[in-house]
Amino acid sequence: MKNQLYIPLKQVLLVIIIAISHHLFAGEEYRLSSPDGRTVIKISIKEDIQFSVIRNDVEIISPSIISMTLNDIGVLGDYAEVEKAIRKTIQQEHFPVVRQKSNLIFEHCNELLIHFLGNFSLTFRAYNEGVTYRFTTKFNENIKVGSETFTINLPRNNFIYFPEEESFFSHNEREYKYLLVGDIPAGNFCSLPALIEASNRTKILITESDLKDYPGMWLMANGNNSLSAIFPGYPLKTKQTGDRDVEVTEYADYLTKTGGSRSFPWRIMAIADHDGDLITNQLTWMLASPLQINDPSWIKPGKVAWDWWNNNNIYDVDFRAGVNTETYKYYIDFASKYGIEYIILDEGWYELGDLFDVNPDIDIEGLISYGKEKNVEIILWVIWKTLDDQLVEAMDQFKKWGVSGLKVDFMQRDDQEMVEYYYKIAHEAAKRKMTVDFHGAYKPSGLRRAYPNVLTREGLRGLEWNKWSNVITPEHDVTLPFIRMVAGPMDYTPGAMVNAQKDNFHAIYSRPMSQGTRCHQLAMYVVYESPLQMLADNPSNYLNEPGCMEFLSAVPVEWDDTRVLKAKVADYIIVARRDGKEWYIGGMTDWSPRDFKIDLSFLPDGDYTIEVWQDGVNADRFAEDFKKTVKKVTNTDRLKIKMVPGGGYAARIYPAE
Repeated sequence: MKNQLYIPLKQVLLVIIIAISHHLFAGEEYRLSSPDGRTVIKISIKEDIQFSVIRNDVEIISPSIISMTLNDIGVLGDYAEVEKAIRKTIQQEHFPVVRQKSNLIFEHCNELLIHFLGNFSLTFRAYNEGVTYRFTTKFNENIKVGSETFTINLPRNNFIYFPEEESFFSHNEREYKYLLVGDIPAGNFCSLPALIEASNRTKILITESDLKDYPGMWLMANGNNSLSAIFPGYPLKTKQTGDRDVEVTEYADYLTKTGGSRSFPWRIMAIADHDGDLITNQLTWMLASPLQINDPSWIKPGKVAWDWWNNNNIYDVDFRAGVNTETYKYYIDFASKYGIEYIILDEGWYELGDLFDVNPDIDIEGLISYGKEKNVEIILWVIWKTLDDQLVEAMDQFKKWGVSGLKVDFMQRDDQEMVEYYYKIAHEAAKRKMTVDFHGAYKPSGLRRAYPNVLTREGLRGLEWNKWSNVITPEHDVTLPFIRMVAGPMDYTPGAMVNAQKDNFHAIYSRPMSQGTRCHQLAMYVVYESPLQMLADNPSNYLNEPGCMEFLSAVPVEWDDTRVLKAKVADYIIVARRDGKEWYIGGMTDWSPRDFKIDLSFLPDGDYTIEVWQDGVNADRFAEDFKKTVKKVTNTDRLKIKMVPGGGYAARIYPAE
């Protein structure tokens, strides 16, 4: 026994503990590639969980920490131990109820599902068009999420289109500041979507989907080449100021209280080598919860004549224009003449604070009956809090009247309580076969797939700002499609018939105009996606523009196919879209004049008629100047598109008779 090695028991135990520790926390490394192999997610699981993203062999997102902290449970991600990892490939076809970009959405990705000890998992997906991940928990009891960590560490010299905010109480109607990420002061934050431009010009759009029972995500600068997610806390106390604003005055020390067994929102990093790829990106729709309406066949997208922007400034009539029955009958007559499906009764139809206190100058049931005779339906504008206070009774009354839809306004928040409000309204409206348009809203985050009766929403700086400012420039107009529209439909409310170049634009609240040309406005009906698309100007102006109404009466609001022909963020965009056998082209530029040649190879074989609305020869001076031409084309032809400063181009192509 003298030659036997002796090791003290305490030392043996220490060696065993070290060995076990090393086994548990030495870490795991995973790689997940997109189907085309051009994008790779690298996942590192050690003391924390980090991911990085490589695109075309270049690291575009450096190792970045992700985690979720649950009050009374701990941090999901600290020293996490992998139980098992499951890989699979997803290939499936989707046929959306409402055809925003196309009638078919093909989903193809590789997925890595990592189960951890401790009742949680992480799902990563690599698509050709982006990467995404989400947390899932499986706890028997309800949980409180104290915080969530989502960092984006970037290489040097990355720029961002930064929709900077001052508060969580916001309409999310911001300008996109083009900034070097490292130059943004620490603590400055923005709403989403936000678009990052890597040094190699690859674009990374940050947003989220399947946002439910959880607050919305925002991004904060860290004062270096890094951004971090921030979230509004759960609202403990609110204060109503005025007839529409309900601000949070006290937040809880947690983000959400929710069921313990659930999946959390997808964190999306859409990736585009070419700017135009952002326009066709479908990730927010694909990652959303599936359809929640048993029979959605009643949902009817369409165009809508809108009263508020033009201040009911109709003319050549023998009655006093205003918020009254005669004026809205005039709107209905106009809509009926041009096949416009809806009109809106905006602010003024009821006494603010009580949806049952109807303006005595308006006969709602009479208007709805009159509209039905002329195939025009009515949408009512409401303030969200008043609707919430009178929800069931008001919705039942609207159904009894025959109202077809609601425009719900002034929410201005996306904390958990408000996010759930959107679902509640979508559900209650669907039960009564009503559509919904959310204004004063946060970004689209997947609700439209679960409830396709939610046709559109605001959450952007749109045409209404021309009533009081000069910030809605053509450059802003050609920035929106690459950022805000990637998240979902935009109720920008186009259609101004009074148009001005930069030097002669004036903000006039009661008789508004737009910056840029008439054709710039027409093109929006092709470029901007909104299955409920407004005609913002007044019917009298439209009736005096029969040439423009030929286009506006024909252009659809849903699309079977989308092709991006030319595109550069904040500079220009030209898009071709198909509905049935007809194609439409919309082109817009910033304040720089531009010439393009576009081939028509996307057309099937055959002969076609093309109707073109293009900037007139004097449109650079008088923005309302346009010219309409008609000719025959085939798919071997090339179009010459000339746009003046702030200009546009619109075309309709259909099989020749």
